Amino acid sequence: MSGTRAIGVEAIDIGKRFGAFQALNDVSMKVRPASVHGLLGENGAGKSTLVKCLLGYYRADSGAFLVDNHEAAIERPADADALGLGMVYQHFTLVPSMTVAENLVMSRRDVPAVIDWRAELGSLADFMRNMPFKVPLHAEVGSLAAGERQKTEIIKQLYLERRFLVLDEPTSVLTPSEADEMLGLVRELAHSGQLTIVIITHKLKEVAKFVDDVTVLRRGKFAGSGAVRDLGSSDLTAMMIGEPHAPANPERIGDPAEEVRLDVRDLRTTADSGRAGLSINRLTVHAREIVGIAGVSGNGQKDLVEVLGGQRPIEAGSVKVDDTPYGAGRLESQAHDVRVLPEEPLRNGCVPGMTVVDNLALRNFDRAEDGKTRRWLDRAGMAARARSMIAAYGIRAPSPEVPIGVLSGGNVQRCVLARELDGTVRLLIVANPCFGLDVKAVAETRTRIMAARNAGTAVLLISEDLDEILELADRIVVMHDGMVVHDMPAAGADPQEIGRHMLGHS
Repeated sequence: MSGTRAIGVEAIDIGKRFGAFQALNDVSMKVRPASVHGLLGENGAGKSTLVKCLLGYYRADSGAFLVDNHEAAIERPADADALGLGMVYQHFTLVPSMTVAENLVMSRRDVPAVIDWRAELGSLADFMRNMPFKVPLHAEVGSLAAGERQKTEIIKQLYLERRFLVLDEPTSVLTPSEADEMLGLVRELAHSGQLTIVIITHKLKEVAKFVDDVTVLRRGKFAGSGAVRDLGSSDLTAMMIGEPHAPANPERIGDPAEEVRLDVRDLRTTADSGRAGLSINRLTVHAREIVGIAGVSGNGQKDLVEVLGGQRPIEAGSVKVDDTPYGAGRLESQAHDVRVLPEEPLRNGCVPGMTVVDNLALRNFDRAEDGKTRRWLDRAGMAARARSMIAAYGIRAPSPEVPIGVLSGGNVQRCVLARELDGTVRLLIVANPCFGLDVKAVAETRTRIMAARNAGTAVLLISEDLDEILELADRIVVMHDGMVVHDMPAAGADPQEIGRHMLGHS
């Protein structure tokens, strides 16, 4: 580790085309050695494509890469690996059932057929003594908190002697305190000369605090670059979306009503995949109220959405909507005007092989305008309604008749949001509604959710973006290990206090 030194990388006029789509158009980026460099841009701007060309997962059609001031031929991942280039992905790649030590040893290219674990553990102990942060070598990765897993991912890259490291949304599953600690350590690694870091992120507050320089892409083209000390958030926003300011936060009108729309009591579910089941004693959402569920990913939020969406059975307890027992069947959701925008909507809220028109009609294809059951599909009406939703929500699709599975993730999200907010909505359950959306679409989505709340809808918002919860929620509930561990008003809430409860500390 002592011989490792940070290296600079320069991308010069990189071009990449996928069929008729020009993903990168003469994009350049210069990353100084021993610096923290931010790669910014909306979803679809070309960030991931540029990084994949650098790491050998794609072959650039034109342009060149300079690595440590020498032109490098990077045609496959092994080429990038040999040059000391690595990446930590947004979704962890470690094997949860293996220990930290086992993950490290098995990540090497020269793993022997018979492993001398005593010798390997001795070498790892020596290696860890030189690390800027510590993780328990004998612990199973699946038992570690998200912050510890993120540290282990970075330690793996240091163990593989990387000299240049890309971090993709490195704080997306971390609490505020974990995020600050992680980025502080990353900055120390860079400024001490051990690594050069590129961070792909949407969080401008983190950019301002921890990043030295930035490169911004927009629609596959270079949109600007510079030192962060010389750029404000309005400058970065202007480069990213072509406008100097992001849209304003949605306006909250009126106080929550007394009427309880959703009432969950003594809810219990079966443990699943090594995780504890739900154990929620009480959770309520009132009319004209947004209740934000905060928590580190994997602490029961997804299970709760599945229960309320009818995808997971309960062992005990009750769920009531409008003071009526609720089993989340289709007829019940129609009768009570309950809508659900699930996590991973392409997998959980759509039929990928069906058309955009058909997916937009899934909720009411068998209902006439008067609410009665329809015996025959009204194809003309479905198409007209779909065109209206596509226009209203800015859905980008080659045609309303293409399978929804060919759309980008952000456009699938728009489709499901359009469908779930159509008509009267008394209870709205949304999970990570802005994941994969660009800056404008995020603002539009949050405005629509707030508008529904202002109109009287009860909203249960599950989000891994604490800033989103703080912006939208009237009340914040924290989940840890399948339980509700804290409940507080959103007004004046302290992010650090929320983070402590997210980690299970009272």
